[in-house]
Amino acid sequence: MIGARISRFIRWFAGFGLLLMTAVIGWQVFARYVLNDSTAWAESAAQLLMIWFVMFAAAAGVREGFHIRIGVVANALPGKWKTAVDLAAHAVVGLFGASMAAWGTELVLATWEHVIPALDLPRGVAYLPIPLAGLLIFGFSIEHIVTDLRGREIDPTWN
Repeated sequence: MIGARISRFIRWFAGFGLLLMTAVIGWQVFARYVLNDSTAWAESAAQLLMIWFVMFAAAAGVREGFHIRIGVVANALPGKWKTAVDLAAHAVVGLFGASMAAWGTELVLATWEHVIPALDLPRGVAYLPIPLAGLLIFGFSIEHIVTDLRGREIDPTWN
């Protein structure tokens, strides 16, 4: 299934981003305390990397079901009602993803001309994961809705 492959790629991407951010912060600490020469770009780069990997990990969380949710009410309901509550929850998450995509795109376009001084990159690069993750969240929510309507469950990709 394509959703499983996309989610697996996103998790690897986010994991690599976390490792890269850890290396950048490690370099910053080494440069500051050992070399007595703090680099100007490290903090901005770490923040940028964190925005990227957190947004994509959140999208994977929607697909894999490890995002924050309270299932006590839905799990206590009988079959049809549980399905209805689950479908409504997926629809709300999907609308949230669509909103992220729409307004995130506006934010990226509005800030593209601004520059992150320490990195000499457009500020919009920092916000680009918002609409991209929003599209993924929307798509994964649709996948959940279709799967629930077929009476199945999403197969986790943790193998």
